[in-house]
Amino acid sequence: MYRVRDLFENHGSHLGLELTAGKKGMDRRIKVPEAQRPGLSLSGYLQSHAANRILVFGKVEVEYLRHLDPQTRVERLEALLTPQVPAVIVARRYLPPKELKALCQKNGIPLFRTKISTMNLLSRLTLLLTGEFAPTLHCKGTLIEVFGVGILIQGESNFRKSEVALGLIERGHRLVSDDTVKVQKREGGYVEGFCATVPRHQMEVQGIGMVNVALLYGAVCVRNEKSIDLVVQIEVWQDAQFYDRMEAEADDDFITLLGVKLPYHVLPVKPGRDVVLLLETIALNHRLRRMGYNSDQEFSDKVLELTSSKRRQGS
Repeated sequence: MYRVRDLFENHGSHLGLELTAGKKGMDRRIKVPEAQRPGLSLSGYLQSHAANRILVFGKVEVEYLRHLDPQTRVERLEALLTPQVPAVIVARRYLPPKELKALCQKNGIPLFRTKISTMNLLSRLTLLLTGEFAPTLHCKGTLIEVFGVGILIQGESNFRKSEVALGLIERGHRLVSDDTVKVQKREGGYVEGFCATVPRHQMEVQGIGMVNVALLYGAVCVRNEKSIDLVVQIEVWQDAQFYDRMEAEADDDFITLLGVKLPYHVLPVKPGRDVVLLLETIALNHRLRRMGYNSDQEFSDKVLELTSSKRRQGS
């Protein structure tokens, strides 16, 4: 359940919110990730008014209310400020009309002021609320940006993924999150990963303890979020298991996170294999595929072409 208090505590400083009235309503629930200007509803036309959205009063709304007589002003505001309204925000640092302030205080509806312009405030609110309401999951793994590709590294708990991540960071790649990754589905059909722990950019390395990557390697080696482009499952090499030398585009080569299909690689590791180099190669190969170049397919096509040519020569 997302409340007005959560919006104020998490994003109040970013939005420049100043609580003016209705403090007792801070636990009101925000049911939809939307905000709107009352607009035509202030004239008394409420047929299309959505009562469960955050209301934003800008210059036009405040000046319109000032031109109404006090009795009409109260009637119009009472019709708007129903129990379903989560909060009211007055933009451009305008002073809220005293009737608006009194009604918010009486009905327990949080009333905020901000210096941000009306349209900018609406844009920011929509973006922030959309993110807060987006489908979310937490998964085990380490998220690293390698050559611009977001790789979610997963594996058994006894496999030292943090040391692999440190090797990538040492080569100039960037850490997003270690151990646990918060994943959200975004508009446009992609998933984005965030650090799920506080403080951010901390790693636990066996034999050393907790290290702060941002302080050790600099801010250039960390970032707060990154789209997840592929998932790599690291496992111990099994001599008895068959590993396909050619990568095929089969259903087994994909994994689904929040309804989004992502390329999935199983990387078997045995002593002597340079895991950091292999992950870099996977990232570069993924970039080539996005550009339409498939090394495996090209190799298969060349083999088929050569075989067909030899058959024609033999006949």
